[in-house]
Order: sequence, then structure tokens, then C-alpha cells
Amino acid sequence: MKGLCQFLSVLIGIVCSVLLFVGIIPLLGWSLWFTLGLCVLGIVLGAFPDRKIGLTINIAVGLVAMLRLILGGGVI
Repeated sequence: MKGLCQFLSVLIGIVCSVLLFVGIIPLLGWSLWFTLGLCVLGIVLGAFPDRKIGLTINIAVGLVAMLRLILGGGVI
């Protein structure tokens, strides 16, 4: 079970990082809200395994997405 949680957390982190790069493009910042939701799911799944690589990826992507949303006013 822990191995599956770790795999899913890393997979979600990779998908979120791709969505993050799409969301950095002007006028596509709305996709960062979806990215944040997926990051929260990845953080929850990444908290269970012993190796915390998925948790680390999801926290880093979530922080960058939140920073981009703050700088862009929440939408843009």
C-alpha cells in the first residue's frame, strides 16, 4: 500500500509540474487552481510512505503555483 501511495504521489507531482509550466504562460493562470487541487491530493498520498520524494515534489510545485497566483491576482 505504501509503495502504491508513493508511486501515485510522484506521478501526481510530475503531472502537476507540467500543469505548472502551462499555468505560467500569461492568460492560462486559471489552470493553477486545478494544479493546487492535485498538489493537495499528492501531498496527502505522499505523507504515508517512508520515502518522501512525492511529498517534496508536490509541496514545491504547490508553493510555486501559490506564488504565481498571488503575483497574478488569483486568475491571470
